[in-house]
Amino acid sequence: MNLAGLCILTIKLNSMYRRMIIAGAVMVLIQAWVLAQPPERLIKVRVSPDHKDWTYKPGEKVFYTISVSRNEEPVADCTIHYEVGPEKMTPVKKDSMKLVNGMARIDGGSMTGPGFSRCVVTTWIDGKMYRGLATAGFNPNDLQPAITYPGDFMDFWNQAKSDLAKIPLDARMTLLPERCTEKTNVYHVNLQNYREGGTVRLYGILCVPKKEGKYPALLRVPGAGVRPYNGDINMAERGIITFEIGIHGIPVNMDPSVYQNLGAGPLSGYWVYNLDDRDRYYFKRVYLGCVRANDFIFSLPQFDGRNLAVTGGSQGGALSVVTAGLDPRVKYLGAYYPALADLTGYLQNRAGGWPHMFDKNNPGHHTEAKIRTAQYYDVVNFARQIRVPGVYTWGYNDETCPPTSMHPVYNVISGPKELWLYQETGHWTYPEQTEKVNQWLFTQLTKSNQ
Repeated sequence: MNLAGLCILTIKLNSMYRRMIIAGAVMVLIQAWVLAQPPERLIKVRVSPDHKDWTYKPGEKVFYTISVSRNEEPVADCTIHYEVGPEKMTPVKKDSMKLVNGMARIDGGSMTGPGFSRCVVTTWIDGKMYRGLATAGFNPNDLQPAITYPGDFMDFWNQAKSDLAKIPLDARMTLLPERCTEKTNVYHVNLQNYREGGTVRLYGILCVPKKEGKYPALLRVPGAGVRPYNGDINMAERGIITFEIGIHGIPVNMDPSVYQNLGAGPLSGYWVYNLDDRDRYYFKRVYLGCVRANDFIFSLPQFDGRNLAVTGGSQGGALSVVTAGLDPRVKYLGAYYPALADLTGYLQNRAGGWPHMFDKNNPGHHTEAKIRTAQYYDVVNFARQIRVPGVYTWGYNDETCPPTSMHPVYNVISGPKELWLYQETGHWTYPEQTEKVNQWLFTQLTKSNQ
């Protein structure tokens, strides 16, 4: 090879490696965003209610202990600013004070009825702002939904499922040899799904045990955003068919830059697309797509035909509840901090769920048509339909999916249920928390074979 050819090859290799490095970095950022595990910081602001379970009775006062530390040592002469009040609402108390030996105790007041009150603390040290918070629950198991339940709710969705059933599945599977393991085959899958006035493709990653036999299945539904997916190989290695889907009608194995461009462009704010029309709202095909994913699972010759579960977090927590409420073929669910819940809470002067389209910052959405549409898509109204066993898990400090919006979901479920609270968590999970949910799902799915 001559020098010119060698230079061209070197440039191509360097370009390839740059793309690999960039793609890897983007994937790391995507994974960090999905898990939403907050990074540790040098200065730690800790806020703790005086009840171990962070739960109180209406009328009972909560006292917060505040500490600011560096390297586990109190920060001397530190001034803090704090706000206390119902979460996501205007604070009822705002003040500042200098900490003595890096600690303070403040009166957080109370609430007259069920709900959540939050104390947010900020401080500026060396030109940087640091923040901490804690949330007290007041009889949260008594929180009732703000969202209205339409009288024709199930008629609407039964008709939608009937329309979906008329569309051929047309499943197309492409083996991904580079992702397969000794025990598992991995496929990129696309199916035909419902869209108002036509059809759209649904894409996902299927992982199937190679060993001949019949297996239970787990549907993994996604959090908000636009990204690629890898599939759940770990659970497949344990003998569970897994199908991880996207919701946007695009392949889920493309270069990360494609999703970044879509998320910043055509799919920016997709959660409010056509919100004024219940038949054209973006989430109609999303919810039906979850049912269509189950249609595909039931078409697989390796599926045992009985044991199906669904799981996800945030938007995926919402889709887990929706899928279990819509599709009686689902036998178990595990939902992390469900979004899209009790959306109209803001209209009753309390926190509503992500994406907060009815809060004070979005007055343009406060229309009769949009509020009416939301009633047919609110997770609370799907939770009313659930009769199968499920585990639900979240924290009191979640600022994305407020516990004020999530507890009504749990409270209206009549099926067997467990709520695993990790009070100090925000919009993230501990590894042990995820392991516990996965193990519960595995046990439920396999117990008939044990």
